[in-house]
Amino acid sequence: MLESTTVQVHIADLQEGIVDLSATTAPAVIRRSAGFLVDLARLLDIPVTLSAAPRPGGPAVVAEAAAAPDAPVFVRTGPCAWDDVPTRQAIAACRRPHLALCGVTSEMVVLHTALDALAAGYEVTVLLDACGGLSARTEQAAFRQVEAAGGRVTAVASFAADLVRDFTTPVGREVITALHGLLQPVGSAA
Repeated sequence: MLESTTVQVHIADLQEGIVDLSATTAPAVIRRSAGFLVDLARLLDIPVTLSAAPRPGGPAVVAEAAAAPDAPVFVRTGPCAWDDVPTRQAIAACRRPHLALCGVTSEMVVLHTALDALAAGYEVTVLLDACGGLSARTEQAAFRQVEAAGGRVTAVASFAADLVRDFTTPVGREVITALHGLLQPVGSAA
């Protein structure tokens, strides 16, 4: 069981024009999962950081991720959020040893950020339904690498259930209501 006071979330490259390139998870599912993750972070007072790939016209983070309260957006120069000093410093400043991570693409920014965070001593959970990959085969290879290095790969619903074990509390009721939104068919109103 995770304690919310030990967890922080990093969302990488959930940007307009990038999310839609996912070949493994439907963009609508990525967006809905990221929106749920941001709601969960707000409910449990979990800090969120965002990183973005440089793009013409700016980072254009998708609305679901940009809704994270007080979440700074760090525009990096390479494929690994951990390589960006301001991003790494912001994550370290949270002083929370468990990093939950998601983004597009799984084979690049998610994989390399996860491996580097693990090497730096963080516990890492990759939230696969808020990730998008180039192909199922290459994404699964990336997830296997994360697991082989000591990370965990799971769904946002499983992650939430690990953090909130009592759905009868006021916060628990809000979390279970938000979880029900994940069960809606893609394209329907939550």
